[in-house]
Amino acid sequence: MSEVKSRTLAMSESEAVVGRDAVFAPFSIGTMKAAQTHDELVVLTADLGKYTDIADFRHKYPDRFFNVGMAEQALVTAAAGLSKVGKVAYCTTYGTFATRRAYDFLAIACAHSDENVKMFAGNPGLMSGYGGTHQANEDLALMRSIPNMTVLDPCDATEMEQIAAMAVDIPGTVYCRLLRANVPVVFDPKAHRVRVGKGHVIGDGADIGFVSTGTMTERVINAREALAKKGIQSSLFHTASIKPFDAAGLLDFAASVKRLVICENHVASGGLATLAIEALFDAGLHRPVLKIAIPDQFTECGSHAYLLNKYGLSTDRIIERVEHWLR
Repeated sequence: MSEVKSRTLAMSESEAVVGRDAVFAPFSIGTMKAAQTHDELVVLTADLGKYTDIADFRHKYPDRFFNVGMAEQALVTAAAGLSKVGKVAYCTTYGTFATRRAYDFLAIACAHSDENVKMFAGNPGLMSGYGGTHQANEDLALMRSIPNMTVLDPCDATEMEQIAAMAVDIPGTVYCRLLRANVPVVFDPKAHRVRVGKGHVIGDGADIGFVSTGTMTERVINAREALAKKGIQSSLFHTASIKPFDAAGLLDFAASVKRLVICENHVASGGLATLAIEALFDAGLHRPVLKIAIPDQFTECGSHAYLLNKYGLSTDRIIERVEHWLR
């Protein structure tokens, strides 16, 4: 990793946040760490090894690497079979293919039997510029509805590497959104630890309480700084853990703020916003809520920056929508 420069945020920070450095292939780094101490770990891919950062694993452990070709259902069933003979199977493909083409296989061949299959799914949400066929905009909703499934949405290189290293020890079937290639560093790897089932609070501003997951957290952090300069004080509840979800932590956080803004690189139904609103409703805690998410439509092709701006997920659009909502 190149040098990381720290920056100071508001009082009562529970997590250190750093400048926008990047790490190449953090998934590969974490997987290689896990493989060194777990001989039972194997890696499978559906002909996307080059695009899911597993070349290092393939070169070092050729007998523990399997490319099943463009057949996602075969990928998942092969992984389930390897789990039944004592292996822990890491699988890589794109999120659209993992969820839309192999959904039943992940549910029945894997989660139904608590198999040790860990699906790392690339191009989550608007990360892909190839339109609705390649944008996994609804994957969190699909995967969290499956019993026995752990669902994770990392923010940055720090969380991606940590999840890859720890997934081998998470019981049962895991679905994790995969961040690949050059991944920004948002959280200080020396201070931040991903906790399954737990969220992380940043700041103590009470005007707005942001709730975010995945890559949206970096944009929310930047939006908070800009809003603070305009006199709008905010705090942030970040969670990489969609299932299990830290409902108790969210409720404590929501009780400390006047309004909630929920941000996710996912459609507005079935994902983080739905989880948060369900938790508030069940507890009888009422807060005005603004949802910033991908609209209910097949999204366009285009550059990442273009798509984020068009669909309201860029930092500038977050600021604009929050200000408009407050007015």
